[in-house]
Amino acid sequence: MQLPLNPMQGVVLAAALMFGTAAYAHHGWSWTQDEFFELKGKIAAIYIGNPHATLDVDAQGEVWRVEMAPPARTIAAGFTEEVAKLGDAVTAIGHRSREEAEKRMKAVRIIVGGKRYDVYPDRLPPA
Repeated sequence: MQLPLNPMQGVVLAAALMFGTAAYAHHGWSWTQDEFFELKGKIAAIYIGNPHATLDVDAQGEVWRVEMAPPARTIAAGFTEEVAKLGDAVTAIGHRSREEAEKRMKAVRIIVGGKRYDVYPDRLPPA
């Protein structure tokens, strides 16, 4: 038996479906290319917070958004705001956006000061 929705219930249901789908797509890997990608540059911004940690990396004058894991997983990998500072050299290894014009990637490994932080160790490239 289907119950009729009043207009307000319909708006709430539509919003839940729209935002729920956007959040799911945002957190997955489907927006990234399959091949591994390496980005080198200098840290322009550090954010350790929800929904996931991010670095802004200046790579030869182009600023890239490097998405990492959710905060708990990023911190468990050893990457905290204390291990890096603005201007530090950084290497990010992961997968770039399928949209070539978009300067964004999802990192599986971050290297700062010669130390590796594997935020998604199960997705690392074969040795």
